[in-house]
Amino acid sequence: MFESLEQLKTYEAGKPIELVVREYGIKPQNIIKLASNENPYGPSPKVIEKVKKNAHLMHRYPDDSFYELKEGLAKKFDIKSKNIIIGAGSDQVLEFAIHGVKPKKVLMAGITFAMYEIYSKQVGADILKTKTPTHNLEEFYEIYKKEKPEIIFLCIPNNPLGECLNSNEVFDFIEKIDEETLIIIDGAYQEFASFKDKNKEIKPKDILKYKNVLYTGTFSKAYGLGGMRVGYGISNEFIIKNLHKLRPPFNISILSLIASIESLKDKDWVRMGIENNFKEMQKYIDFANENNLEYIESFTNFIVLYINNSTKVANELLKKGIIIRDMASYGFSAIRITIGKPSENDILLKNLRELIEL
Repeated sequence: MFESLEQLKTYEAGKPIELVVREYGIKPQNIIKLASNENPYGPSPKVIEKVKKNAHLMHRYPDDSFYELKEGLAKKFDIKSKNIIIGAGSDQVLEFAIHGVKPKKVLMAGITFAMYEIYSKQVGADILKTKTPTHNLEEFYEIYKKEKPEIIFLCIPNNPLGECLNSNEVFDFIEKIDEETLIIIDGAYQEFASFKDKNKEIKPKDILKYKNVLYTGTFSKAYGLGGMRVGYGISNEFIIKNLHKLRPPFNISILSLIASIESLKDKDWVRMGIENNFKEMQKYIDFANENNLEYIESFTNFIVLYINNSTKVANELLKKGIIIRDMASYGFSAIRITIGKPSENDILLKNLRELIEL
């Protein structure tokens, strides 16, 4: 029983606040969680109010056509609602695609979102990774020519490293790939990248002319709805129709649907969060420069700092109620820190400075 799952790794999420409360006896209000790339400002107050007003509907199933949400996304991206599928987080759409294609080989960057590999192995696919940890498209293409994978993942910007390709590089790469290979562009952090540098922006509308490209996005990051689990896929009508065959009914809750619809309306709130993200990120860049630490230029809401004894540092911070992500499991000594609110970042950096001075 379950023999096919014996070699499959379980996805390791960032440590929850509840675990730190149980293990270290720290009060929840004194814990700073900067490990899971959540939006520290949360959703718009208008979204919270809308959910509160509709909480009495939680016994109802949502409109399974997701008509209003699709229309909102269609307006945002200047596309048609028929080009959109809704998922319980964008990773569910990734899962649909992999189970629909049932690839024998899947290609991805050396270090990238762990669920690509996990979902691919669920269908028995061989995993092809570049030797370069980041997205080296020349290396991608060399492997593609030799191995002919059925799916290629491009995480733009890349989680968990934060680097980001220019959009013109991406489209040049797409043009070289056979239409029988599905290219999945994971745009979970695109709102951040396109704000910081327009050369990084990938407009979903521009991928619709391709027969073999699927774009995925999420409400978990810039919109602050991580706990609501709402994502989407955008592609040509043929791909979307086929993905719908794998979508279970009512795959997001009615309150998740209400929250995501409302969140699209408050553009000022989203922009505030993104602006503050990069303003606060500068503190980490300054800290790295002051302490001769290497870092990866980030186009997301997190930053990776190379640091000696990263596991020890992460554990010491945990004892103080500060949760970050140790990158040792990826094979290098570094920490990934979600950009928090000003006070959270100041406390973390104060404690980190003390640790590296020991």
